[in-house]
Amino acid sequence: MYMAFLIFIKMIANQKIVSKTNIDEAAKRLQEVITRTPLMYNHALSEKYQAEVYLKREDLQIVRSYKIRGAYNLISSLDEESLKKGVVCASAGNHAQGVALSCHLLGVKGTIFMPVTTPNQKIKKVKMFGKDAVEVVLIGDTFDDSQKAAEKYQLENDLIFVHPFDDYKVMEGQGTVGKEIHDELPDVEVVMVPIGGGGLASGVGSYLKTVSPETKVIGVEPEGAASMKASVAAGKVVRLDKIEKFVDGAAVQEVGKLTFEVCQNVVDDIVTVNEGKVCSTILALYNEEAIVVEPAGALTVASLEKVADQIKGKTVVCVVSGSNNDIDRMQEIKERSLLYEGLKKYFIVRFPQRAGALKEFVNEVLGPNDDITRFEYVKKSLRETGPAIVGIELKYANDYPGLLARMKAFNPDCQEINDDPALFQYFI
Repeated sequence: MYMAFLIFIKMIANQKIVSKTNIDEAAKRLQEVITRTPLMYNHALSEKYQAEVYLKREDLQIVRSYKIRGAYNLISSLDEESLKKGVVCASAGNHAQGVALSCHLLGVKGTIFMPVTTPNQKIKKVKMFGKDAVEVVLIGDTFDDSQKAAEKYQLENDLIFVHPFDDYKVMEGQGTVGKEIHDELPDVEVVMVPIGGGGLASGVGSYLKTVSPETKVIGVEPEGAASMKASVAAGKVVRLDKIEKFVDGAAVQEVGKLTFEVCQNVVDDIVTVNEGKVCSTILALYNEEAIVVEPAGALTVASLEKVADQIKGKTVVCVVSGSNNDIDRMQEIKERSLLYEGLKKYFIVRFPQRAGALKEFVNEVLGPNDDITRFEYVKKSLRETGPAIVGIELKYANDYPGLLARMKAFNPDCQEINDDPALFQYFI
């Protein structure tokens, strides 16, 4: 413990950590602005993992995510001249809403750049929180396009750029989540924090490592966008060539330079979670707990299986970071969950060219609990002579070997495409 304390003092001296003092000051700035979100004991998760599991419900924050904390802390700390000029940011999600509300509350002009492809529902929410204080500029097809346009606008107009994560004031604001956790649960042993760009993990980790060095801070990233884990392994910031964007609130190709320096000192471990597991967790939280979360908000709960041995018998907090989930995504979420759980299988099947072949397939191949959810001939003409794509939903994953055996007996040339990335991407 003494050696750990000495290492921590060295980190402070090297200024690679966000200070407790500044986080305490951020908490004072935010106390009349944010909701002090509840820290809720979860009976089901505690029983399942034989631990004392609490959820820090940032999904109940005023803008339905923790992002208001960092945005308001940064903007409210600016000097009067900067405030008069206004601020600018680029975001297609929670950060934009946090900046918009901050600008409205502080009477500061904000210009928010968003991709043209941003869903209208998100644009409306930004305008609702910002009211007359913000202008939304839709530009570019991707976030990178909007980011470049925002940076260009910032330089041309000499404005402050409100970064979504790579700024010490932003990290300090997000660190107030850690302060609230410690205030209510000072003996917490493990805190699970989602990582996108690293702002939340930097702030929460910095606070907890100051007041409770023995508390273990575990970061959680989506499997298809584990940029912080890759950076820590390489000892420098790494830009991923390609990422899976499904967990949009935590899917970044490159973490911040500042957040990387902080995280590698205050985050004890980083685990990754499959996007399909995230989807299953979203559905479970909704169906079993009546909690609505976005993909990034489900990361920490989804990761508990990965750390089950580490948390057994301990007091654990999962930061549920946000709930801004589009209802239009629910079908995709269900589909990804079924695929991950092994309950949805796709095949290419060539049916025998005889009357009653489809009826025979239904009667002899499908099990009593199986259901055809997709049937589509591949060929546009003379379809009856070509293969068909057949999607089958199972009730139990262990029903699959029997289904596959009956499928092969029906037609030895049938092909399952779930495990063929090229075919699955093309057809499904």
